[in-house]
Amino acid sequence: MDYKNIWKKTLKNLKKDLPQHAFEAWIDTLDPIGSSDSIFILEAPNQFAYDWIINNYFDLIQTELQTVEPSLVLKISIAPQSSQNIRVTQIQEDEPTKQNSPGRRVNINPGSIFSSFIEGPNNIFAKNAAEKVAKNPGAVGFNPLIIYGGVGLGKTHLLHSIANSLLMEKSPKNVVLASSEKFTNDFISSIQQNKSLNFSKVYRNADILLIDDIQFFQGKEQTQEQFFHTFNDLYNAGKQIVMTADRYPGEMVGLQDRLLSRFQSGLHADIQPPDFETRVAILSKKAKENNLKIQFKMLEKIASYVRTNIRDLESCITKVYAHSTLSNGEINEALIDSIIRERVGDKNFQRVNIHDVIDGVCKIFAVSEEELIGKSRRQNIAEARQVAAYLCREVLDMPLNTIGIHLGGRDHTTIIHAHKKVEDLLIKDNKFKRKVDIVFNEINLN
Repeated sequence: MDYKNIWKKTLKNLKKDLPQHAFEAWIDTLDPIGSSDSIFILEAPNQFAYDWIINNYFDLIQTELQTVEPSLVLKISIAPQSSQNIRVTQIQEDEPTKQNSPGRRVNINPGSIFSSFIEGPNNIFAKNAAEKVAKNPGAVGFNPLIIYGGVGLGKTHLLHSIANSLLMEKSPKNVVLASSEKFTNDFISSIQQNKSLNFSKVYRNADILLIDDIQFFQGKEQTQEQFFHTFNDLYNAGKQIVMTADRYPGEMVGLQDRLLSRFQSGLHADIQPPDFETRVAILSKKAKENNLKIQFKMLEKIASYVRTNIRDLESCITKVYAHSTLSNGEINEALIDSIIRERVGDKNFQRVNIHDVIDGVCKIFAVSEEELIGKSRRQNIAEARQVAAYLCREVLDMPLNTIGIHLGGRDHTTIIHAHKKVEDLLIKDNKFKRKVDIVFNEINLN
């Protein structure tokens, strides 16, 4: 039985197992690619679908596949973006990681490109440095480039963006991209199989070497020794080296001093957690990619609670999308609250945010939210708006620009003026002070 008929029969069984909307939304988007050596390969249309199917349907598909053909093991890959016309091939676990042409993009995510990277004050320097390296690899002052920061902030995205940019040139470079774990495993395998020359040939012949998560070299003396010599050969030949890490290289323990010295000799670019505006932009982009219609204020609410990293933000949109797709449920405040609570926990969910401040001010000063964020200059409305700005600054310690965005797109000088005005009134006007104190108590900030 050929692979197409195998998949046709498997689909028939899956259709009986799943609700129609779930089957159409996920299973029906998979394409059979082929089968060989007892492996049956399906292709998901994009990274989002791949993640969801792997996490929710992989075991079911595997079971039904083996009902049709017991000898087959399921493997799912991701379809390349059609605009890039790139064929993604499979790679054996013991095969060295190497990419030297657009037709052989093993383990490089085609969706990770500079244009899809959302920049903000937290990451603009790192992005600019990565783009500079992609345009002029090996340039003095940018070699090596180390991009460092916490989990899920976009370091790997930039690493893959550099690779994609270089591979799309008319004369693509010999790009080698690997995680530190992959480098270590390749090195160990080369020793076991007596193929050290093959290992050196792959890594030391690179025009650009991209290594992810170099902190995992810590404590691995022989791997560090091998990487030191690889680094030296490439650096002395003027080849570009880019690495990512979870911290500044100087803070790493368990690395050889001479390796640390090499790491510290180049350019270091850190990525910080995204600010509020960047988080909203990330959520908005993710929602747009999946044709998800969600109110902007709901995106703002997610952004005000989920502050740690990009993966957590995107995960929230994934859950909203799954809810609307699988259960045809309404995207409302209750759903958003439940997703936020699941992500940050009950304790953090109770934390006051800007929406609580605005609601509290509107209640005590008897104005609507539309009036507060609108253009009216009536005294009672302007006063309420100034109090909201004051509390956001004093209690939530929010940036001036962020406060201005929430209060109708006002600039930072307006927020500074509002803050000063409220400070003066708190001293001079006891009645006004009592109202502000009530808001303060109402939102449980005491």
